[in-house]
Amino acid sequence: MFDIDKWQEILGTMRKNKLRTFLTAFGVFWGVFMLVLLLGVGNGLENGIYNRFGDGAKNSVFVWSGKTAVAHKGMKPGREIKFTNADLEAIEREVAGLNMMAPRNRVAGEYTINYKKQNGSYQVFGAEPDFMEINGERAYRGRMLNKYDEQEKRKVVVLGEQVAQVLFGEQNPVGEHVNIRGIYFKVVGTFKVKGNNSGRREERAYIPFSTLQGAFNQPNQVQLMLLTAQDGVPAKEMEDRLRTLLSQRHKFAETDDMALGVENTEAEYLKLQGLFSGIRIFVWIVGIGTLIAGIVGVSNIMMIIVKERTREIGVRKALGATPLSIVSLILQESVVITAFSGYMGLLLATGLLALIEHMLISSGAELPFFAQPEVDLEVALSATLVLVLAGAIAGLMPALKAANIKPIEALRAD
Repeated sequence: MFDIDKWQEILGTMRKNKLRTFLTAFGVFWGVFMLVLLLGVGNGLENGIYNRFGDGAKNSVFVWSGKTAVAHKGMKPGREIKFTNADLEAIEREVAGLNMMAPRNRVAGEYTINYKKQNGSYQVFGAEPDFMEINGERAYRGRMLNKYDEQEKRKVVVLGEQVAQVLFGEQNPVGEHVNIRGIYFKVVGTFKVKGNNSGRREERAYIPFSTLQGAFNQPNQVQLMLLTAQDGVPAKEMEDRLRTLLSQRHKFAETDDMALGVENTEAEYLKLQGLFSGIRIFVWIVGIGTLIAGIVGVSNIMMIIVKERTREIGVRKALGATPLSIVSLILQESVVITAFSGYMGLLLATGLLALIEHMLISSGAELPFFAQPEVDLEVALSATLVLVLAGAIAGLMPALKAANIKPIEALRAD
């Protein structure tokens, strides 16, 4: 039942001891503020780092050829390794655990793409449809490349949205034709890329892999392959099998890292997961430690309050106050201080995080390793609930001590 007299007494006690109440509340406020702010900043760093991967597969492996750096089976170092279409067939046939594989070639240099009087110098790639799916390019207007484009060696192109903006402005480019090194290609779509390097990656154009091999004099050449492993198969295992197969086919040492270039995104992704698990643990330790310090401060202050009000408590008990009423009085004061100050810390921290995110969005700034510094609503609500319980626990011992004071001893207290 709501007891207005008790609440008036609690508020009166707080007003009477403003400095003490403020210092007690500030300890809890600062603990919650730092916990929520650190969690939000930690999430912002985590989101920023993971944005590097965009929508691309997290278990992909990039493979390209190089030159041998060590002698192998009587052959001198310095041999150039060149992949062919036969290697693609062998990989699909013999590498266990392979899910998807797609090659990509590039027209050497950055070539001008023309549309009427507009032109721009951009990289032109030839890729199979699965490459863009694995790599994270997503259709924005029109469509992406498909298997029929590849099979029929169609002269079609998908432009990055940055390329389309330069060449076509506000005009829809789908259905128009662009000139790439004297050959006209029909624009079937544009794409966008999610991630920190999205702008640069949207300054590209993709044509079918088979079309590039034929139209730009790269018959039976494969410059780069992108592979993903099946679910449950570590990408490292697939990478090792791939390395073994290619070293046998092209006669180079398996340990020769210069002969075969490999970038395993799964390995990088797992390292980042481990890093951020450690950061989250550190943030929680620091935040909870700060919060506990504030809660201990509340408990100590409540101890002092009980000691100061010993005579008053004795009078109350002499007049018939029950132990429960004494306990509830002390607990309510503790909970009020803890809950209010904690809520203000939570409110200010979430407001500051929202302001930072708003400023990033409104300014159009894209920080390389920071994005969306948010705190999960469930975490915030759980922190508030735990905070109230902690406030009750902080005042419990002083309240029990007050309830056990004998009236005669309390009246004799100084």
